[in-house]
Amino acid sequence: MKHPKYYDSQKEATARYNKKAYDRINVIVKKGQRQIIKDFAASQGKSLNRFICDAIEYQMNKDKETE
Repeated sequence: MKHPKYYDSQKEATARYNKKAYDRINVIVKKGQRQIIKDFAASQGKSLNRFICDAIEYQMNKDKETE
């Protein structure tokens, strides 16, 4: 089944919402590492973004427990 067209107005509305609702963090990794991390995330059933967010949250919670 084909997806309906994603109109420019929808793209702009999504971009405005994302700008209001989310912060962006750029992560720089060595050449080739992105795909390795992405593949590992997929093997865990997660997107690259979800995997990175979960890893950050896990480490922050772990550090809180040791305080």
